[in-house]
Amino acid sequence: MTDTTHQQIPGHLDTPDETEDDTLREYCGVFGVFEFEDAAAITALGLHALQHRGQEAAGIVTFDSGRFHGERRLGLVGDHFSKESTIKRLPGSAAIGHVRYATTGETMLRNVQPLFAELNTGGFAVAHNGNLTNAQALRRDLIKEGAIFQSTSDTEVMLHLVARSRKTALIDRFIEALRQIEGAYSLVCLTNKKLIGARDPLGIRPLVIGELDGKYILASETCALDIIGARFVRDVKNGEIVIISESGLESIEPFPPQPMRPCIFEYIYFARPDSVVHGRPVYEVRKAMGRELAREQVIAADVVVPVPDSGVPAALGYSQQSGIPFELGIIRNHYVGRTFIQPTQSVREVGVRMKHSANRCVVEGKRVILIDDSIVRGTTSVKIVQMMRDAGATEVHFLISSPPITHPDYYGIDTPQKEKLLAATHSLEEMRAYIGCDSLAFLSVDGIYRATGYPGRDNARPQFTDHCFTGDYPTSLTDLVEENRAQVSLLAEAS
Repeated sequence: MTDTTHQQIPGHLDTPDETEDDTLREYCGVFGVFEFEDAAAITALGLHALQHRGQEAAGIVTFDSGRFHGERRLGLVGDHFSKESTIKRLPGSAAIGHVRYATTGETMLRNVQPLFAELNTGGFAVAHNGNLTNAQALRRDLIKEGAIFQSTSDTEVMLHLVARSRKTALIDRFIEALRQIEGAYSLVCLTNKKLIGARDPLGIRPLVIGELDGKYILASETCALDIIGARFVRDVKNGEIVIISESGLESIEPFPPQPMRPCIFEYIYFARPDSVVHGRPVYEVRKAMGRELAREQVIAADVVVPVPDSGVPAALGYSQQSGIPFELGIIRNHYVGRTFIQPTQSVREVGVRMKHSANRCVVEGKRVILIDDSIVRGTTSVKIVQMMRDAGATEVHFLISSPPITHPDYYGIDTPQKEKLLAATHSLEEMRAYIGCDSLAFLSVDGIYRATGYPGRDNARPQFTDHCFTGDYPTSLTDLVEENRAQVSLLAEAS
């Protein structure tokens, strides 16, 4: 019998405050419409559907009768953009919007997107999903040349590159700017005559085209099209620029063709379950991950319990494949926010119970298989496993429907540094002992590829961006070079 007592592992931080950080934070979400009546209201609806991609801030920029109008706010979309007074301040038939979780730049109003600049060609607004891996190096060079930055966001680098281009046409200036940046991006941009969308050459970040009443829409996910009743047209191709104007939709592919490598985490965690990513329904892929996990990890147990909400589809797949009953053994409280005061350590230590509580009648006296989508630091996993034991589970087996996260991300996922990733510094047995479960297992890398419809990972030409599991970063990481790690802001701004 294995020792199931939670153990402190040397070198691993085990403070209650870490619970808030024991998750992968979403990138951002973008949305854009052109020639729509009530463009701001439609954009607000689209952003509401994309709220899962970022909950710290939201913004909308519109164009009407020769002027741009912008509203940027800290907080949720519904807190600000559901108000009629706010929408009335955003007139126009063209709009772009953004929901944000900060992966580059602090959480403050000056970093909230869309960002806007007045160029000699007219106004230019941009919203960015992703992360540039050479933004600090570019920023340093631009500041040396006299550029004045107003934010700490990597998105502002793109504005300066467009502004400083010597090309005549705006789209040529935009292309020239894109040729200078590295990393991951999906962009929606607005001028007085065009809505522009762009996707990085590897297609790491998602971007889709929709259509409603003969007019085009750009969005991070198909769920944002569904909420307004739009039809999915197609994905924006990797390295493609789409230009939407009164003339319709034009496509430009300025980069040399190369195989697409979208981010695998869209399927594991980030995309909403009702979205379709690159032709694959996210919900079905997550169930398939559970089925693959059941094939790889055969365990004698009485009940399969998901860690809500992200573990639910994989747990369903595991249950269906294994024949072990699926039950909601953990109930999630959807009404707990970060504002709840936790003044003492004794209160902090039960903080996880504010979000999750055990359903004792399901787990008491049972051998439980817990299914979750990932382990980051592991601190929340410790508390979830202990919760099952406190509710009377006789055994707790913890299965993860993705491979171990051993490397940090630099393309828009907010992951801890490598030394704070549990799987990066500890063996499987050390992780099991730390979490306190009877057994611990992860889905294999090939298993996650099989769940997406491939026979396995093509190591010569990987089908996905999967560096968090493999360490195989698909682009240069210029800003990791010590000389490019610059101080990005001297101004401390009140929240």
